[in-house]
Amino acid sequence: MGQTTEPLVTRASIGRRFGALLIDWILCVLIAGAFGDTRHSPWLAPSILVLEYTLFVGFFTQTPGMWLTRIRCVSFPDGNAIGAIRALLRGLLLALLIPALIMDALGRGLHDKAAGSIMVPATRPADDATTSGK
Repeated sequence: MGQTTEPLVTRASIGRRFGALLIDWILCVLIAGAFGDTRHSPWLAPSILVLEYTLFVGFFTQTPGMWLTRIRCVSFPDGNAIGAIRALLRGLLLALLIPALIMDALGRGLHDKAAGSIMVPATRPADDATTSGK
């Protein structure tokens, strides 16, 4: 049998990914509403979403929505934070929506491929303690 060049990874489910995006979008709309009328500034909420992704994904691997749904966005294939520049690219493409809808066998959308990222399940310290029997 042939060997695959793709590393074995556990990917985040599409439901968790959508849930995280929905939570982040709601937060961005609420924040945008605090700064202005989103009906007259339609790019305010998407701009906040891109900024949120740049900062949170770039440095912490998770947005608030990702934290709540227990997933994170990491560099593919090494699992490190992707950094601000790649997170900015990922956020800009995600705001276009279409790249997120076209996925490969690993569940990586075009925005993930362009940024060299993958969505994976996240564990919390409490999860690690319960699985190790402590």
